[in-house]
Amino acid sequence: MRRIAGRSVGLLGLLAVGALAAGASDAPPALPRALSDADFRPVRIEEARLGQLLFYDPLLSGNREVACATCHHPALGTSDGLSLGLGDGGRGLGPERVADPDNLPEERVPRNAQALWNLGALEYQSMFHDGRVEVDQSRPNGMRTPLDEDMPAGFASMLAAQTMFPVISPDEMAGHYQENEISTAVRLGMISGPEGAWARLTARVAAVPDYARLFAEVYPEIAAGRPIAFTDVSNAIAAFMEFEFRSDTAPFDAVLRGEATMAPEAAEGMRLFYGEAGCVSCHSGPFLTDHGFHAMGEPQFGPGKGARFETHHRDEGRFRVTGQAGDWYAFRTPALRNVALTAPYGHSGAHRTLAGFLAHHTDGGAVAVYDRAEAVLPALQVEDWAVLDDPAQVSAIAEAAVRGFRPDAGQIAALVAFLETLTDPVAVSGRLGVPASVPSGLIVPNP
Repeated sequence: MRRIAGRSVGLLGLLAVGALAAGASDAPPALPRALSDADFRPVRIEEARLGQLLFYDPLLSGNREVACATCHHPALGTSDGLSLGLGDGGRGLGPERVADPDNLPEERVPRNAQALWNLGALEYQSMFHDGRVEVDQSRPNGMRTPLDEDMPAGFASMLAAQTMFPVISPDEMAGHYQENEISTAVRLGMISGPEGAWARLTARVAAVPDYARLFAEVYPEIAAGRPIAFTDVSNAIAAFMEFEFRSDTAPFDAVLRGEATMAPEAAEGMRLFYGEAGCVSCHSGPFLTDHGFHAMGEPQFGPGKGARFETHHRDEGRFRVTGQAGDWYAFRTPALRNVALTAPYGHSGAHRTLAGFLAHHTDGGAVAVYDRAEAVLPALQVEDWAVLDDPAQVSAIAEAAVRGFRPDAGQIAALVAFLETLTDPVAVSGRLGVPASVPSGLIVPNP
């Protein structure tokens, strides 16, 4: 057995040492099974290479300035390093991103940019913080989305369907109202159909000779004469994400496969995670998520998720999708692969560090004493704190929250040590990486 961040001893021995140090007598935890190829869809490398170019190409944004990678960059753990990002109207990348004074964003992106690790795994049944895109075999195309029957057919996966929504979000990629033909179509409610935003974006892609050639090479039906559809764009991007951001070769995976052991502090953190801390009750399985939705009392700031005609700044979470009272302020359990790289944490990115997040995560009342300096927010003249300035809304968030284990400083350090073993060097370094250029000739986002 090889050593991970410490001396090499047997896994059971390490876990026993951790248990004795904590004054516990419980047996070593039952760990999840190891991942294998059977957990993932097969990916054609030529489709992934096409998707790589599209993922990094700002051509898919209304003003040709924002790519998927702008808010989901591998250098930032496939997130953006901000609590709430700036999409259209931003300049720069990560914590250095600022508002463009010549095209000021109307608002921040309402939620923290989620990491993309393993989203193509077969067990995933929903996408986004609130699960608004999800598998539903009762629907004609096998999934439920905010556009319901207006969603086109032709998706290879739910992940592919998910990619169709950031491009029509004014704050993320589309731009606002009359800034460009994409945002104008969105404003008029023209999303699908021959004159809709997706068709207009497809026309942009098809007009680039290198893209037209690559699509014909990857998809035989296009070579045979079928026009490129935006579902083809989405399928290619999804294939890239599945290939590039698959993560199952972390030190933790070596432990699951019986190939390595953990250092004592990480082993103690794992014992806590799968034992008295109760983390596994939500962060279960090989991806460390139950794919469920839970109210944890995380601070809410920024624009919220109201409709355009609403003036409140609330983010009601899963409730806005289901309308069920039990879903108030509930958000999707994030998978924890590479979590040490994806700060800030929480659906609003309220915590800069894992240690800070763990200190408050199971104490729903912490929302009332949140330190606003923790937020990583580029300067923008918008109302950020309406919810936290309203005692009634703070109380409602706290009352909906689940309470749980409260770790002390030593336990937090051990949990962080364990979570760091989920960092996968293969996934982090990338398989295809960042392209030097894209067919449109636009600037590839890169630090």
